[in-house]
Amino acid sequence: MHIHDDDVGVPTRSVDSHHPQHIARRTFVHSALGMATGGVLSQVPLPAVVSLPLATAASSGRIRQSVCQWCYDRIPLSDLCAAAKRIGLLSVELLGEKDWTTVKSYGLTCAMANGPSTITVGFNRASEHDRLIAESNRLLPLVAAAGLPNMIVFSGNRDGMSDGEGLANCVTGLKRITPLAEQLGVTVCMELLNSKVDHKDYMCDRTPWGAELVRQVGSPRFKLLYDIYHMQIMEGDVIRTIRDNFGAIGHFHTGGVPGRNEIDESQELFYPAVMRAIADLGYTGFVGQEFIPLRDPLTSLAQGVKICDV
Repeated sequence: MHIHDDDVGVPTRSVDSHHPQHIARRTFVHSALGMATGGVLSQVPLPAVVSLPLATAASSGRIRQSVCQWCYDRIPLSDLCAAAKRIGLLSVELLGEKDWTTVKSYGLTCAMANGPSTITVGFNRASEHDRLIAESNRLLPLVAAAGLPNMIVFSGNRDGMSDGEGLANCVTGLKRITPLAEQLGVTVCMELLNSKVDHKDYMCDRTPWGAELVRQVGSPRFKLLYDIYHMQIMEGDVIRTIRDNFGAIGHFHTGGVPGRNEIDESQELFYPAVMRAIADLGYTGFVGQEFIPLRDPLTSLAQGVKICDV
């Protein structure tokens, strides 16, 4: 994930730290009813003072880890960066352009920059292409200049459109930005999201559809953001799916199923096995922790990092 009003197509992941033509994942999470938390973020009180983990997480170096800022949006970005550095993370992601210098000042990167589209209004709408392409052409040089590897995009909702038409529209639109992405060395990643629980009617909701999109776009700088939480809900069989479609995947997100909370023994996925499979494939990108903690947030984050350090 995570995010990016909306979702009524107003080009506004927010009106906060991102360009006006974005919606912040955090803004969307608080305002939309269909998000992965089912309102958990607004219902669970976070401690006024968050304690830092007592020790830095050990790292084997096989998985480069990141954290999605919107899951910790009650913690000032500078404090989150300091904690991330201490825990052993290399990135704080899903940030707009004004925040990239903050993470850089802590010796971190933003592994996934916010892009031009919203979850519900994206590249499957030909009527949106001119706007999305113009904003992509503005953002991609900034992403490259900041030394960031990836920019996120979304398919948008079906809204009665067939998957075939949406696929063709996405191919057409994305082919208009991938030449610049190739020139600049930035990978554009479309996120796979579940349409069963959190994002009703979202089009890019299954790996085969997304993998076919990657095939038809035909650019080394267009990949999928494989969100393990979302695809466990939609498909299951996560490790086999990742292995079979590894060449189409450019980034990963985590999250506990059910509930999108801690990725420990409280949920059905066994993340050490998933991470070992990813590492064994030779993956060199980032895995973004995108779960919403129910306990002390930074303690849970440190635990998640340790779980995924295989």
